[in-house]
Amino acid sequence: MRVAIVILNWNGEALLRRFLPAVVNNSPDATIHVIDNNSSDDSIRYIAENFSEVNQILLNKNYGYAGGYNEGLKEIDADLVCLLNNDVKVQSGWLPPVIDHFIKNENTVIAQPHLMDLNNPNKFEYAGAAGGYIDRLGYPYCRGRIFNELEEDDGQFDTDEKIFWASGACFFIRLQEFRSLGGFDANFFAHQEEIDLCWRAFNEGFETMSISTSKVYHLGGGTLRPSYRKSFLNFRNSLFLLYKNLPEKVFFRIFERMIWDGVAAFYFLLKLEFRSAIAVLHAHFSFYFHLFTKKIIRKKSVKKNNYFKLKSLPIRHYINNNSKFLQL
Repeated sequence: MRVAIVILNWNGEALLRRFLPAVVNNSPDATIHVIDNNSSDDSIRYIAENFSEVNQILLNKNYGYAGGYNEGLKEIDADLVCLLNNDVKVQSGWLPPVIDHFIKNENTVIAQPHLMDLNNPNKFEYAGAAGGYIDRLGYPYCRGRIFNELEEDDGQFDTDEKIFWASGACFFIRLQEFRSLGGFDANFFAHQEEIDLCWRAFNEGFETMSISTSKVYHLGGGTLRPSYRKSFLNFRNSLFLLYKNLPEKVFFRIFERMIWDGVAAFYFLLKLEFRSAIAVLHAHFSFYFHLFTKKIIRKKSVKKNNYFKLKSLPIRHYINNNSKFLQL
């Protein structure tokens, strides 16, 4: 199986200096590629001068996470690609268990290792922990992470498990299926585009897996730190996700989700986080704009009803006080 590790970069020279050497040294079974989203720092020169074995794919502008990978992967020939954040630390032996799973399980199209917190290695990391799910209204949660509650790794998830979505921080996918599914939706720009792709794969009958015998360590926030823009993208892209993929009662479910968004905005106001509250409003107007201008498309295709296990994650967490995955 031909494996390619593909790192998307934008002005991430400091992160490349910190994390790329370990990727090169600990990934002998793969070719390594860096897609550069038109960086203005010395990222390109640093790689060229220090890692001649790393192939650089240079884009003419910043296409974001979704568009950047869509463009860059056109230049790669492989059976399996690992889309790896430039702020992820890997260690010896991280790659073979994942490759072995794909070889033995033809219906697995997408997978992720366990994502651990680089600064607290015994804890799961926010971006994907031990694999993700969504509730009926599209709220994402993970084995090991419920909203902002992160669990210690006590071996409670030490089995390979079918999941609903894999983390974009370390996202394995068969390249042929990535292309047949249409790749990422570039309208998302960044955040939740991997959930959208996994949802489309789910509707096609493909499996997404969490591989327990592989662990990587994510710095988190290295590529897009908490900000107005990050809040805006998360709230807006949640609505994109629902509109594109819900099997039924589409606008009723979106209305339900918007009510919860309103609750979140009110909470931000109570905390005097005015920019976050405005980000929610901005996200809704951006969704309306994309909807009415038909920039976000709901395709006519089979959409399965069994995409969720929980009806309401906010109720389970905030009202019933369930803070761990196994309590849900």
